[in-house]
Amino acid sequence: MSVKMYHNPRCSKSRQTLALIQDAGVEPEIVEYLDAPPSAAELKDVLAKLGLGPKDILRAKEAKEEGIDPGLDGDALIAAICAHPRALQRPIVVNGGKAAVGRPPESVLDIL
Repeated sequence: MSVKMYHNPRCSKSRQTLALIQDAGVEPEIVEYLDAPPSAAELKDVLAKLGLGPKDILRAKEAKEEGIDPGLDGDALIAAICAHPRALQRPIVVNGGKAAVGRPPESVLDIL
């Protein structure tokens, strides 16, 4: 099983999600996305696995603080999220062809 987690160690939900995954016996590949933001192609792939659009993984408060135009959509919004990774919803866990946002943390258990 190859599990990847887009993780922010300062976020309590992200830490709780990591603990749940590890308690399930899985040691995920950790991507600290604030230090290593996903590329636009990688983010599009994650969105496809989530079955969501870019607005669905946008943290509104952080997007506003980062100056992301609320009217953006599609590729322009994906580019803005990549440029300002603080605005990316967290955590996101990917397992093969499936992905889940860890809010609540238990939601990722369905894809393990």
